[in-house]
Amino acid sequence: MKLEDRIKLLIQLLKSRGIQFEKGLTNEELITVEANFDITFPPDLQTLLCLKLPVSKGFVNWRKALSSKEYEDEVFDKLNRPLEGMLFDIENNAFWDENWGEKPEIFERQKEIATENFKKYPKLIPIYSNRYIPSKPHETGNPILSVHQMDIIYYGFDLATYFRNEFHLRLPDNFEIPQNPKYIEFWSEHTS
Repeated sequence: MKLEDRIKLLIQLLKSRGIQFEKGLTNEELITVEANFDITFPPDLQTLLCLKLPVSKGFVNWRKALSSKEYEDEVFDKLNRPLEGMLFDIENNAFWDENWGEKPEIFERQKEIATENFKKYPKLIPIYSNRYIPSKPHETGNPILSVHQMDIIYYGFDLATYFRNEFHLRLPDNFEIPQNPKYIEFWSEHTS
């Protein structure tokens, strides 16, 4: 089944669960969103957002972020939550990635090291609530992560299994379902 056909079917299934949609993002809107927020949507999420834009409570309304400064700030906040959560756990819960070297005594130095390293990792793009999709690799099938500080779990091995799990969808038998999540630099190492 082609990607666009898979996404159209997912949209139908989500609508059957009461998820509301608006018309999809135009090419111009897509380019503006990606530039404004310094993100690149993976192809499967991009296809979804361009076919139909989910706007039910909990979803990121990317179009609204283009016209409302207040909502734009909310989206920036969602994009920054993974870093803020990581810094919280560094300061309060002894989190430290061994690849960063020895943990300094002073939190300001810890924060500096963690933030510099964080910038190198695939950016997490919010989809719904605290569910995120990694921006890299730029291909279909990236896992969806539930992120609360450094308590990170797989919520789906790809977009389809995520929507199945989150909204209790019944996927057709001809949907290709990954048996394992794709490896994502840094994030996979901290996912349970």
